Amino acid sequence: MNAVRAGTVAAVDLGATSGRVMHARVGANTLELTEAVRFPNGPVRVQEGGRDALHWDVTGLYAHVLDGLRAVADADPGLRSVGVDAWAVDYGLLRDGRLLGEPYHYRDERSAQGVELVHAQVAAEVLYREGGLQFLPFNSLYQLAADLASGELGEATRFLLIPDLFAYWLTGRQHAERTNASTTGLLTAAGTWNEALIDKLGLPWQAFPSTISPGTPIAGLLPSLNLPFAGAGPAVTAVGSHDTASAVVAVPMDASRAAYISCGTWGLVGVELERRVLTDESRAANFTNEGGVDGRIRYLHNVMGLWLLSESLREWQRRGLQVTLEGLLAEAAELPRPAELFDPEDPRFLAPGDLPSRISAWFVERRMRGPASPAGTVRVIIESLAQAFADTVGRAAELSGVPVETIHIVGGGARNALLCQATADRSGLPVLAGPVEATALGNALVQARSAGLVSGDLETLRALVARNAHIIPFDPR
Repeated sequence: MNAVRAGTVAAVDLGATSGRVMHARVGANTLELTEAVRFPNGPVRVQEGGRDALHWDVTGLYAHVLDGLRAVADADPGLRSVGVDAWAVDYGLLRDGRLLGEPYHYRDERSAQGVELVHAQVAAEVLYREGGLQFLPFNSLYQLAADLASGELGEATRFLLIPDLFAYWLTGRQHAERTNASTTGLLTAAGTWNEALIDKLGLPWQAFPSTISPGTPIAGLLPSLNLPFAGAGPAVTAVGSHDTASAVVAVPMDASRAAYISCGTWGLVGVELERRVLTDESRAANFTNEGGVDGRIRYLHNVMGLWLLSESLREWQRRGLQVTLEGLLAEAAELPRPAELFDPEDPRFLAPGDLPSRISAWFVERRMRGPASPAGTVRVIIESLAQAFADTVGRAAELSGVPVETIHIVGGGARNALLCQATADRSGLPVLAGPVEATALGNALVQARSAGLVSGDLETLRALVARNAHIIPFDPR
């Protein structure tokens, strides 16, 4: 890897439960990450047409992002670049550049109507053959169909996915970055909008902006933002704007024989490929073919993830229990492995609310012995997730032909030693945990390569991660 000298970039990383702005120093042998600001994120529940609707507070998030960039500017006025990644499928609708309302949260129930509307026009197997996308009831095309039926889409002249919306607010430029656009169900294998499908569904194809690839310079920051950077200030650079696409960049793996689990709110479990897998078996297993950086394919399946823990913790605290996740994990580690597990992919666990009661009900309905305490619930969540991870890794290997010998866990789940060990035990494969901030690292690496601070392919970038990140091994027992 050749580079003139190390330089700095800022990674804006917006997750479904928290966001952060990270200050990264990157060079041929340098990869350092400093947190500038971290802030919570979550659904906002409002009354809407006689129902509780879930939205995102994106304007509040944007204020936090600007605070983070100001903090970076104070520390480093010579910053080279800014990149934005976020969760998938959700979007803002704009008219003449103005946001029409806070975007819906993907857990909002309205998308169920969209599923019925879309499948009445296009068979599920046709959607898979064209888009390669797993079925999730909140995929963008289902949400858009619901917006069309309600009349909300008719008011819009532009559709922008969440990270593209933030890039627009920072630069004034509108585009669709391909890794996140690939999660809409409306992108072709060539990375362009599927106009025939868009027309068939009655969606306004003129609302979809042109697509760009990770590493593309977008524009400079708008002067009206009054950010105190030196000179012209940093450029905004497109990265793998789907947070998992950025995370996979920073998995220090040999993709020819490894699987990854990007573990946060969701557990994204899969392998990296050069070509899509569109077989009937792949569709039946509900595996997705999403865009990755440098044209790679993220062949993966969504498992519910750490949402099960965080939402359970919120419920216990709402009930007045004095519990913390760290304390419950320590108690759970002392308990025996549960004899019975539950299915974390059951749709009942998707909506916010009282997850512990829903988990208990799952066991009661099957006349199985469920957990009897919060610590017991935590342990059964951990073991059920680990089994789902192990099963999904095995299925990914079978369907893709990748001979998986190692599992890499990155993201917040890499901090959870109980989950990492359970995944190793249940898969029979060694687990390498870390880096925790893989998404921000991948975001920063793509920017740094675009700015000429580093060079090389994904394997070269991953070697830099391997030399600098803290990785913890877990061997199966």
